[in-house]
Amino acid sequence: MLVFPGNMSKKIKILVAASLFTVISGCANNNSYPPVAEEDRFVQPEYNYVIGAGDSVQIFVWGNAELSTSVTVRPDGKITTNLVEDLEASSKTSTELAREIETIYSEYIKNPVVTVIVNGFVTIPDHRIRVVGAGAEPLRLPYSKHMTLLDLMIEVGGLNEFADGNKAVLVRRFDGEQKTYGLRLDSLLKDGDITANLALKPGDIVIIPEAWF
Repeated sequence: MLVFPGNMSKKIKILVAASLFTVISGCANNNSYPPVAEEDRFVQPEYNYVIGAGDSVQIFVWGNAELSTSVTVRPDGKITTNLVEDLEASSKTSTELAREIETIYSEYIKNPVVTVIVNGFVTIPDHRIRVVGAGAEPLRLPYSKHMTLLDLMIEVGGLNEFADGNKAVLVRRFDGEQKTYGLRLDSLLKDGDITANLALKPGDIVIIPEAWF
């Protein structure tokens, strides 16, 4: 509540109150980084899931049940099948891995037909989305096609009580170059301002600072 000296005119009181409100509002919403350009806010990238260390893969070899198996991708990104040791799986799509297994197995059986199914999605680090700082539950998770900032914040349970959501930033890489953008998480989550929402891309990092007051 504002308290003014008794000798101050009503007009001056109004001007002071308006100025103070502007300053406070500016502090609450000020973000030194530019927002994502409007034309890029909901552009969805071309995306195919790639296998990463920790993923579980099922390998079916049609007509050869003894060669079918389920394995977990090792920390070095490789798997061992019933015929091949140390086969690189990380950074490949399930289709790419299936075709490679077919090529290798063709040395042992005639016209192999292989299907690879991925379970327990982990993917490679470059394709994970990360939330750090004052989220209710900081985490990392695989990118999903059509994932938005609002989806991500629901996953982390929103902001904690100390978060300064309108000073959060998005760190994104383009062709090896890192760029930082301002976010308005308070506007999105507390005010329901959907214009603060945006599409995410593989590898995005959201950093949420704590408020100074």
